[in-house]
Amino acid sequence: MADLFDRLDQIRRSGQRTAMATLVATRGTSPRKEGARMCVAEGGGIVGSVTIGGCVDAEVVRAAESVLQDGVPRLLTIELGDEDAHALGLTCAGTVDVLVDAVHPGRSAAAWDAVRAHVASGGRAVTVSPLPSGSGVADADTEPFVVFDDGRVHGTLGDAARDAEARERGLDRIRQGGSRTLTLEAAGAPMDVFFEVHGTGPLLLVVGAGEIAETLTLYGHTLGMHVVLLDARSRFATPERFPHADEIHVGMPSELMAAYRLDEASALVLVAHDYKTDLPVLEAALATRAGYIGMLGSRRRGGSILEMLAERGVAAEALARIRTPIGLDIGSQSAAEIALSIVAEVVAVRNGRAGGVLAARRG
Repeated sequence: MADLFDRLDQIRRSGQRTAMATLVATRGTSPRKEGARMCVAEGGGIVGSVTIGGCVDAEVVRAAESVLQDGVPRLLTIELGDEDAHALGLTCAGTVDVLVDAVHPGRSAAAWDAVRAHVASGGRAVTVSPLPSGSGVADADTEPFVVFDDGRVHGTLGDAARDAEARERGLDRIRQGGSRTLTLEAAGAPMDVFFEVHGTGPLLLVVGAGEIAETLTLYGHTLGMHVVLLDARSRFATPERFPHADEIHVGMPSELMAAYRLDEASALVLVAHDYKTDLPVLEAALATRAGYIGMLGSRRRGGSILEMLAERGVAAEALARIRTPIGLDIGSQSAAEIALSIVAEVVAVRNGRAGGVLAARRG
């Protein structure tokens, strides 16, 4: 994300006409994520790549030169043979979609500056880019449409119903994570748009630096979450034990939590197993919009904690947000299996799923 802002700043300072190509979709198994970019400046300067070179980037450069000449955005759908697919990172032949459009840093400065400021404050945002399709394409002179994680929007797609649908779909993208091309159905004319998520991944706040937390931070990192570990014990909360945590902080977890924005996409996982930590952390978590709040422990221990919170005046509907025992029922025994069940439940909740069996049961 910082790289994108840096490029936009360079374009703004230079005043040079530039086209930007963005990878908006891949069909096939690919380690490359939507959002990869290439900038092509008038005169031939190239920065970045939508793949890792080869014929795909060459075709994108040719399209960028055409965009610079006529100002008309293009959506390239490029079929890949086995050799080209291998260069992109696909395991087999497939297709990629690349949006190529002229950059208008002056027109879009307010939108991008708003995104930059929000991301810098720890928030997330989604930019919504209409894809050329011959119908329902937003006016090229309008500012980018942006959805912020607090529900605010910037700009318009030209129709109030379409803006409302884009806002809801954008908030879903923030909760679930990952950029994606989707189709908006409002306003009577389907519109394909690219939802690009900006900012760190969904927050995974792990409280307690025990053995389960070691694997939890690994899984959270693998899933692209922003992993933060909190513990009062400096001997346990160390980079050596938690190399996959993005942040490690030592102190009173309930106080350290105040530095983080816990929203619907955030998950608080309490594995400290200590009443002195559990009660204040849960009270602090219930005062936020955290989408997932889970606590390690047996049903009996969890029931005791909930009773104590109720005695402190916590309402029943608030207590219902706490998941205890934590995790999906997969028969976990080891610390790694318990961590797996927890992170699986986090993902299920984030995606609005119950975590049931996909395969039909056979009698």
